[in-house]
Amino acid sequence: MAGPSVEHHEEFGIGVMELRELMECRGFEAVQRIQDEHSGVHNLCRKMNTSPTDGLCGSASDLAHRREVFSANSIPPKPPKTFLQLVWEALQDITLIILQVAAIVSLGLSFYQGAEEPNAKSHDEGESEAGWIEGVAILVSVVIVVLVTAFNDYTKERQFRGLQNRIEHEHKFAVIRGGEVIQIPVSDIVVGDICQVKYGDLLPADGIVIQSNDLKVDESSLTGESDHVKKGEDHDPMLLSGTHVMEGSGKMVVAAVGVNSQAGIIFTLLGAAKDEEHAIKKPKPKPGEEVEPIPNDTAAHDEEAAAEAAAKRKRHEENNPHKEKSVLQAKLTKLAIQIGYAGSTIAAFTVVILIIRFCISKFVVEHNTWKAEHTQMQVKFLIIGVTVLVVAVPEGLPLAVTLALAYSVKKMMKDNNLVRHLDACETMGNATAICSDKTGTLTTNRMTVVNSFVCNIHYKTLPKYASLPSEVASIIVDAISINSAYTSRVMDPDNPGELPKQVGNKTECALLGFVLELGKDYQKVRDVMPEEKLHKVYTFNSVRKSMSTVIKLPNRGFRIFTKGASEIVLTKCSYIFGAGGKLERFSPSDADRLVKNVIEPMACNGLRTIGIAYKDFVPGDSNINPNQERCDGEPDWEDETAIVQNLTCICIVGIEDPVRPEVPEAIRQCQKAGITVRMVTGDNINTARSISQKCGIIRPQDDFLVLEGKEFNARIRDANGEVQQHLLDKVWPRLRVLARSSPTDKYTLVKGIIDSKLHANREVVAVTGDGTNDGPALKKADVGFAMGIAGTDVAKEASDIILTDDNFTSIVKAVMWGRNVYDSIAKFLQFQLTVNVVAVIVAFVGACAIEDSPLKAVQMLWVNLIMDTLASLALATEMPTSALLLRKPYGRTKPLISRTMMKNILGHAVYQLTVIFTLLFVGHKIFDIDSGMYAPLHSPPSQHFTIIFNTFVMMTLFNEINARKIHGERNIFEGLLTNPVFYSILVITAASQVVIVQFGGRAFSTAPLSLDQWLWCLFLGAGVLVWGQCITTIPTKKIPKTFTWGSGSPEDIEASLVEDQSRGSISQEVKRTGQILWIRGLTRLQTQVIGGELQDRLIPVPYSKAATDEAIRVVSAFRSGMDSRKNSTADSSGLGRSSSKRQAPNATSAPSTSADVIKDASKNTTSAHNETPV
Repeated sequence: MAGPSVEHHEEFGIGVMELRELMECRGFEAVQRIQDEHSGVHNLCRKMNTSPTDGLCGSASDLAHRREVFSANSIPPKPPKTFLQLVWEALQDITLIILQVAAIVSLGLSFYQGAEEPNAKSHDEGESEAGWIEGVAILVSVVIVVLVTAFNDYTKERQFRGLQNRIEHEHKFAVIRGGEVIQIPVSDIVVGDICQVKYGDLLPADGIVIQSNDLKVDESSLTGESDHVKKGEDHDPMLLSGTHVMEGSGKMVVAAVGVNSQAGIIFTLLGAAKDEEHAIKKPKPKPGEEVEPIPNDTAAHDEEAAAEAAAKRKRHEENNPHKEKSVLQAKLTKLAIQIGYAGSTIAAFTVVILIIRFCISKFVVEHNTWKAEHTQMQVKFLIIGVTVLVVAVPEGLPLAVTLALAYSVKKMMKDNNLVRHLDACETMGNATAICSDKTGTLTTNRMTVVNSFVCNIHYKTLPKYASLPSEVASIIVDAISINSAYTSRVMDPDNPGELPKQVGNKTECALLGFVLELGKDYQKVRDVMPEEKLHKVYTFNSVRKSMSTVIKLPNRGFRIFTKGASEIVLTKCSYIFGAGGKLERFSPSDADRLVKNVIEPMACNGLRTIGIAYKDFVPGDSNINPNQERCDGEPDWEDETAIVQNLTCICIVGIEDPVRPEVPEAIRQCQKAGITVRMVTGDNINTARSISQKCGIIRPQDDFLVLEGKEFNARIRDANGEVQQHLLDKVWPRLRVLARSSPTDKYTLVKGIIDSKLHANREVVAVTGDGTNDGPALKKADVGFAMGIAGTDVAKEASDIILTDDNFTSIVKAVMWGRNVYDSIAKFLQFQLTVNVVAVIVAFVGACAIEDSPLKAVQMLWVNLIMDTLASLALATEMPTSALLLRKPYGRTKPLISRTMMKNILGHAVYQLTVIFTLLFVGHKIFDIDSGMYAPLHSPPSQHFTIIFNTFVMMTLFNEINARKIHGERNIFEGLLTNPVFYSILVITAASQVVIVQFGGRAFSTAPLSLDQWLWCLFLGAGVLVWGQCITTIPTKKIPKTFTWGSGSPEDIEASLVEDQSRGSISQEVKRTGQILWIRGLTRLQTQVIGGELQDRLIPVPYSKAATDEAIRVVSAFRSGMDSRKNSTADSSGLGRSSSKRQAPNATSAPSTSADVIKDASKNTTSAHNETPV
């Protein structure tokens, strides 16, 4: 990252290093330095060869040259791990290591025995020479498993990178080039670009303010301060990438991008430190912890500052509780613990019984002395035990989870759901409540003015300009044109006959369309009064529910225009234009009458009502009208209450936003699916009630509540103003519409529903949001949906899923996919656990009865690792059907393995065990073949045990068809041919089995079978289909409710996971005991595939939301569900920070020098990836 050459410096008038140093300044120091060294920001723009008003020329050669000189707005991603590195990682699995060691020992002992006893005649020559085959076969099996695992990791990483690139390309930012405002990808932004910043933006680069309107920025990611920082040309002009614009608007000139931005500098320093310390083993950081220092030579770095920063972090964490573990994750983790204990116990018993029986037989009964072959028998017993453990633990499940989620995420993108956090996909399938916005989600967000009240006349159609009093008409045009965001525009349609395009805020676009319908051009008004000439702007926010703009008048006076919610604006009015444009007094009783006669009828028709008003401030020596206010000098603009009062009402307009035609049916589907839909909106209660009736959210036969935010708070808060859960529990079950609500009201409602224990299963809540202040509710919800079109960057960052079409029907599709994911995993569990139960019991009983396992180690590896991988792929790729919406959601506490599933698992296990034990003990008599029991150590494979193995595989194959149905359906073949992956895998697996049996020989411990024997194996295998119908006949209701597995909510397993939660990535932990090997596999999936390790591969260094857009490298789309783990605080170096899952972070003080950054980074062991894209 070298500085620019001399000619570059001279060409641009300022170099990279100067801009970097300038961006390190803050507050008044920055203002002073810009003035002293560059004679103001406009002269600085000239040094960068850009225009503050027209921006860059935009020529390709100029842009390319700027990227060459000042670098591009991206941080190169860390190169992906090579295939060999992935192979090495796969080899670290503890079960595979044990198998490798045991196989090598077995191999060595077979050769050692041959060398020690060359003349031994206990076995024939072929048998003794074949001792090495089993060891080699196990090693080959391990190699195959490792290669498959590495290949899966490799392909998944490539897929995720493709998704990441798509998200990055779709995120754009408004810049001015050649005098035109255009949207460009953030990676195309260069130094010298003039960016338009507005409410809700996440800044993509470092810049300097050149014009601002009430601009306030959230810098909590840098300073830990929750208060918004006011930005402006004359007090604090520095804007840093990764910070959020919380209020206002403005323009900035880009001064640093990519690796030269403040965040990029830290990336580079931390990356260097990480490379230097690469040899040192460090715990993997937990998701949710972050590192976000910003170098500042003036920053104090003493103990007091560190203590203060720690206190800020603590306060932030208390105010922003993290989410619970996802529903499926919680159930899988608990199931893992249960299976892990059972599997490890059985494996240990199997080894112990085999060793005891062998020792009694050889040394007590036969009085033999120790021989080399006895050592090999002990190794064989160990291999059997480890194989039993491998079979007992469903290692294919993490792959099934990954495949189901990844497959669903890919398909959901076509259904306009861009999934940012994988766990949200399955959680949506458990949703019991949806709290939805109105505008744009339930409605079309294509707003038009259809009613108006002007000069005491209620127009049901749009009036003509000439029909209005000229003074009033002129003020209406000016008020709308000036008192709207200049980024809001109505543009000509692309094709003739289409409606005009609305760009920006849709409410403002409707008002601008009203001006155009009056026959006037709002752009001409803006040309006369450009944005930089606006004297003061009070931007819209959820508290004001209005927007006001102050302009200077030619007579040295001022005029303020105000627009907003009609009831709010009318309370601030003391005058109104009456009939013929006559100025009249406007009393509170007049306001009540206007609300009753005009506003309520509009609202009851589903119209959003907007009030427009104004006031003039005139110099003290001028004559004034009654509605004007005299001012000596300039008013105190900071006293907003005094400024925005005694206004004159110009007009009231009614804006129509039609209900999307497909929404009523989508809501009916949700209601059939057991999901309660609630509307949470800032609109008038009458408007909200009307729209909710049209949507079907409230129905005449329902017992429901429709409340305004004010009454809602009165009902749920005690005398001290504190929210009480028991009071909230009396409200939320019947609440269907919450009108005139604030983001705080939405958060309170969502939190109350999630925390409520009114119902045993508890609620799983999804929330939609589009505004910056919706962030807390989106984060708190089990699934947060952000609007892809109307949503702000901040809302998208806080969300789990982005609706790319802002349509409620896409949420219904997400429910279908979520339930499909849940069912796919349940199908695999039903199939897998049947295999595991049978294989484990067969191995255990064989050890007890015949001192051997009828299923050999290599055979069980084939069944468990190869076949399970294929089965997970087959069962995880089922497409969702509308039938998924005909049942109730599972909820938070319903067992993962239901009574129906347990009935199927145990029922099929009984059939398969009966068949296998019959074949084991009398099969050799039935088929008139030699018995395979009690065979010597290196005896050739027997047809007896081969029939057992082949029958087991055939039963498993046919049971895969049964496993597709988990709700007791009779027709198990329904939809079979709609999934080519499923039947293709069935055919491939069956063909592989034929090859293994007929040609596997000693490698697979199989002997070729005759046609009759094959037909019997197929007959017994197909019997599971008939047996399945018998099992379905058994009423599930007669199965005890306690006969389930994997039940419980997240808090039930917290105690079991304390050790896990105190650690980092599972893949870098010390090796665990066998009882939690399955947990390691699952969490490896969650941290490597979904989050931590994958992010580490894609991102050069630990990062945070303070990073630039490209630095983030949006792998946040696949953040781990493990983010809900408890966060640990960082070390005292000041570089570490912790925050709850998807919460706005707090930061410590920055290191005072670059050396400190490197030094502290090398010590820091808790830095981590935070989500999100910019």
